[in-house]
Amino acid sequence: MIALLISCASTDSSRLLSPNVTAKLCGLKQNRKKGGIMSNSIIWRMLEDQGLEFANLGVREDGWELSGTAVLMHEGSPSKIEYLVICDSSWSTRSVSVCGMIGGERFAIDLEVDSDQEWRRNGVAQPAVSGCLDVDLGFSPSTNILPIRRLALDVGEESEVRVAWLQFPSFELKELTQIYRREGDKIYRYESGGGAFISTLAVNNVGFVIDYPGLWRAESTT
Repeated sequence: MIALLISCASTDSSRLLSPNVTAKLCGLKQNRKKGGIMSNSIIWRMLEDQGLEFANLGVREDGWELSGTAVLMHEGSPSKIEYLVICDSSWSTRSVSVCGMIGGERFAIDLEVDSDQEWRRNGVAQPAVSGCLDVDLGFSPSTNILPIRRLALDVGEESEVRVAWLQFPSFELKELTQIYRREGDKIYRYESGGGAFISTLAVNNVGFVIDYPGLWRAESTT
């Protein structure tokens, strides 16, 4: 499955993937400076079904970037999703690009967030998630790192956040309330949907979740 972690853009997909999404996902590495860049990577294995995900957290001159590729089975069909999340220096989400193939169908989603925290999806306003500071990718354990880093809770502290939740597999964008409570140096109690989902998350030094009980487990980190 590792061999499937390849570029999302192909010569026959230009009519389906916007140039903005393709440039962000597939041209980013060419624009990175060589040397002196903090980079932390992780691979997760899906526990409920067949699937792997690679993610990388990198630093930018004006903030942070979280990129990754998930390869998984969805309803018996091999599927692939690539994403790029750009955050400012305070870890607030500024843009999100997601593209790939689910069940043989290609898709592309481009989210932009302005200084008033107003969200747009492929150019269309998304008032349902107005004011949200973070994105949550429903197919991935990667984006829990965003509120964890932004909140910088001390042990014993907790905070409620509102995130723009990109659901999977519908990719509907809706608001989701989450509560993070730091119970130990690397342990968080996580609650979402008014208590509909509660879990205890173990994280590494960077803030990536390494154990998401019943859902994902880290296989390797750097």
